[in-house]
Amino acid sequence: MAPKSGSAKNKKTFEKIRKQLLEKKQLILDGANEAITRQLVKQKENLPELGDQASAEIDNNFLLRLKGREKKLLAKIDQALERIDNGTFGICEECGQTIGLKRLEARPVTTMCIECKTDQEEKEKINKA
Repeated sequence: MAPKSGSAKNKKTFEKIRKQLLEKKQLILDGANEAITRQLVKQKENLPELGDQASAEIDNNFLLRLKGREKKLLAKIDQALERIDNGTFGICEECGQTIGLKRLEARPVTTMCIECKTDQEEKEKINKA
């Protein structure tokens, strides 16, 4: 099992990050509710011209892609909150070393230290080539 992350400074920083994650999660959920409401209103509109219908379809597809990304982000936020709760937040899941606080503050949903993430991205580049 990975070492628990536990200094007083870390706990204070992690609580700050927890608050930010919860705020981000709420913003995403509020945005989703607003988008659904707008979509329902649009569906009631009668779009007689093909250009208007095509534009509405493009908007729908864009919205669905955006919501797909937000759904993935929500899952990552929930996982980060769970790691904070169980004491494994800030521990790289690849090497088991501590993830730097600056990295966690910049990207709180991260699960890897900068070294492991860099290695992963380099491997992905090689595999694509």
